[in-house]
Amino acid sequence: MSFTDKAKSKAQEMSGLAKERIGDATDNERLRAEGAREQSAARAQQAGENVKEAGRDVRTSFEK
Repeated sequence: MSFTDKAKSKAQEMSGLAKERIGDATDNERLRAEGAREQSAARAQQAGENVKEAGRDVRTSFEK
């Protein structure tokens, strides 16, 4: 995962957190749910990329 992708994913996660908190403060269930969804999507993307990186590391260690 490139630095740009990591930054975009983190920004999406922070945006979701802000929406969720604003939804909590205003009792807006739709905004709260949208924020939670954005956070989940960003975290899933980050987890997938971490798995890819771990796979590359394992492959590299066997090539040595």
